[in-house]
Amino acid sequence: MSQIDACPLCDSNKVQPYYSNENASYLCCSDCDLVFLPKRFHLNNIDEKSRYDLHQNNANDVGYRQFLSAIFNPVEKYLDSNSKGLDFGCGPGPTLSLMFEEAGHSVDLFDKYYQNNSSVFSNQYDFISATEVLEHLSHPQMELDRLISMLNPHGVLAVMTQILTKKVDFATWYYKNDPTHIAFFSEKTLQFLANKWQARVEIIGDNVALFFPGK
Repeated sequence: MSQIDACPLCDSNKVQPYYSNENASYLCCSDCDLVFLPKRFHLNNIDEKSRYDLHQNNANDVGYRQFLSAIFNPVEKYLDSNSKGLDFGCGPGPTLSLMFEEAGHSVDLFDKYYQNNSSVFSNQYDFISATEVLEHLSHPQMELDRLISMLNPHGVLAVMTQILTKKVDFATWYYKNDPTHIAFFSEKTLQFLANKWQARVEIIGDNVALFFPGK
């Protein structure tokens, strides 16, 4: 196992084989519990974007809004009026940002392929959302540490990703079948991040986590 297979979330070399099939071999970090796909199995940027271009997210889709309410509702209840947020990884059809704007907040957008405005990284925010983003990150340590550092005091980082639980049969788990999904977070992984950031984490259901630094 080469240095390139070190954990992308905590840099640990304590990684073990987790699952293999004819397409890929997944590893698990013994320190932070992240399950990840080594870089040699990642899609190139062109192929990755072509997959995202197939997404049919529509801000007027009631079902999609209902799906996003799982992250919108718990975040919105913590916000003061006229809060400022960032929708990180907003994708080709930003919708969560519109839901926050309809509730009276202002939201900046960032997406590597669709809203690549790096100026947002010089700002501070009351809330940052990353919806269905974490599983795509090839450099999760850098990206997530940067996001948490961009929060104002009493801010919240909200993430939505399918949490890898003990109940999951990874071999048949639909979530791993998307070739752009390369990182899988367990509750232990989320708690690892909370401890690192000296934050409180609130895990909601099987796919939402809120981080409150300094609490």
